[in-house]
Amino acid sequence: MKLNRSTDMALRVAMFTAASRTRTTVDDLAARLALPRSHVAKVVQRLQRLGVLVTVRGRAGGTAFVPAAAEMTVAQVVRAFEGDGEVVSCDQPACPLRADCLLRVELRRARAAFLSALDEVRLGDLVDADAGPLPALLTIDSGPPSPAPVGRAECGQARLDSSA
Repeated sequence: MKLNRSTDMALRVAMFTAASRTRTTVDDLAARLALPRSHVAKVVQRLQRLGVLVTVRGRAGGTAFVPAAAEMTVAQVVRAFEGDGEVVSCDQPACPLRADCLLRVELRRARAAFLSALDEVRLGDLVDADAGPLPALLTIDSGPPSPAPVGRAECGQARLDSSA
């Protein structure tokens, strides 16, 4: 199973902004996360609608993590970005095995178990000071951003299997 690219980016943006004590611009997020600016802008907009981020326009503007969003679960963000679709499509093209196939049922069960596990993880848990060195790595208030990689058109998808 894989998260789609925008879900992966949304979780990264949420973690970075949660670790920041100040507003962060979309340009800074894109540079620090090595992601395309246009995609980051779209993800920030969706996270704002979801109530994870607040944005301020203008010269002194930027985006910031909403403190109450620390109580949201990772699964809530994943559901918002991934939707309720099936893990596999049995309709496009129509699968001749569909009538007697048990795979779809098992994949639904696996997806439910995956989301259930993520229901136990709050966004705030991902940057909790007791979580180890990750919060220090995520803090974006120290120093200038590193330049975005030139020519990088896409970000790797987050893997949801045990080999990641």
